[in-house]
Amino acid sequence: MPTERFQFTGEGGHQLSAALELPDGEPAAFALFAHCFTCGKDTLAAKRIAVALAARGIAVLRFDFTGLGSSEGDFANSTFSSNVADLVRAADHLRSVRKAPSILIGHSLGGAAILAAAGQIPEAKAVVTIAAPSDPSHVTGLFREHVDNIRAQGEVEVSLAGRPFRIKREFLDDIVEHELMKDITGMHKALLVMHSPVDDTVGIDNATKIFVAAKHPKSFVSLDHADHLLTKPADALYAADVITAWASRYIDTAKPAKAADAADAADEPRRVVVQETRKSKFNQAITVGPHHLTADEPVAAGGEDAGPGPYDFLLAGLGACTSMTMRLYADRKSLPLDRVTVSLKHSKIYAKDCAECETREGMLDQIERDIAMEGALDAEQRKKLMEIADKCPVHRTLTSEIRIVTKAME
Repeated sequence: MPTERFQFTGEGGHQLSAALELPDGEPAAFALFAHCFTCGKDTLAAKRIAVALAARGIAVLRFDFTGLGSSEGDFANSTFSSNVADLVRAADHLRSVRKAPSILIGHSLGGAAILAAAGQIPEAKAVVTIAAPSDPSHVTGLFREHVDNIRAQGEVEVSLAGRPFRIKREFLDDIVEHELMKDITGMHKALLVMHSPVDDTVGIDNATKIFVAAKHPKSFVSLDHADHLLTKPADALYAADVITAWASRYIDTAKPAKAADAADAADEPRRVVVQETRKSKFNQAITVGPHHLTADEPVAAGGEDAGPGPYDFLLAGLGACTSMTMRLYADRKSLPLDRVTVSLKHSKIYAKDCAECETREGMLDQIERDIAMEGALDAEQRKKLMEIADKCPVHRTLTSEIRIVTKAME
């Protein structure tokens, strides 16, 4: 999946560094992502969620706020209000070059900023907060021992996550004045609140306050066992899965095609694209037309079991083809077949143990396929359906000579 990197002008006139994560095909929707306080657009949670959503057809714009990451400006001169204004600027830029975001996503203080900006982005239909505080001033708890000195001296350097940042009195004044509850109450957009009950940075009570203040439609999803920064790949992937499923109720993800285009597409083999997500060693994003899947390896094989493995997909293809072929035959012949269940297993066997195999040495791949047929079928009908099972196209492909043409792409 491609990533477009560019700059746009922020509220303070500085050039802000942005990345637009795009799906391989035409995006079903666009989303705007706001990262956590003092983080950046390439923080693990932001990048993983953006890549995962792109794999599911949703393009995601994320950017570094003023003075962070690759963006220009001085962080000390930024405020919560300037961050909100930069989010609106980001939506404006996306609207001018692509399409305005219909989904807004904010992590931690970025979640509070997204809630404050939502009313200024009319095209946004769905808003998502992840581990967001219900009051922006919650962030001052990260440097509470310096607050008095900041107010007295006007500006103090503090250490956050092991890095030095200068905080000004203007930041404190601005964040105290912002009334986020009013923004939430008057938002009138679908809201998804995601929060971990064990978050020790922003407590779960913040999620409760946001949820209670919001009008319907609103939803809450618990990110069980996740830490505040969603450092585990599985937590970010789960968040992306939930966001995709939830947002589909509130945004139009349909991609209308002309009848002629659809007819032409039907004549062409559908391309399957597999790309590493880099969330873990083996995690892969699979795109099949409008469908988005995840592949991985089991934990025992060094993966995280975030999705089926390659052989699982192979067996699934054979099983689905078997069942479909039997269904077509049964319906054509008006057989009383109620349901087909196909169970498959792949293993390696010694060639010498296979009496009917031509290969006599080494190891062979063996697929065991068990077929259960429900319905008032007689013995002859069952026998015929079992014969038909061996005639499914995928079965024939696997048991015939296969030519695989591999080439390197520029």
